[in-house]
Amino acid sequence: MSRSRVAVIYSGRVQGVGFRYTVKQVAAGYEVTGTVRNLADGRVELVAEGARDEVEAFRQGIRDAGLDGFIRQEDAQWAEARSEFRSFEIVR
Repeated sequence: MSRSRVAVIYSGRVQGVGFRYTVKQVAAGYEVTGTVRNLADGRVELVAEGARDEVEAFRQGIRDAGLDGFIRQEDAQWAEARSEFRSFEIVR
């Protein structure tokens, strides 16, 4: 099965609201690996790899977990998976 990678930049009120911790909890329910981290400009970066439909379901799961109201914009770029992650982690 082909694996995909998505890099998503979330903007809005996404820092200081438990965003990264919620994303990590949501990730446990999906077969995805990757990272989530705060950016210096107030945005949050998510990098996730897995089967494309699983990654898309994970992205929807993030919104469904109550974070939708904090997200103003979500910019995603898809690519082939690089298989550089073993799990899903918060990066500081």
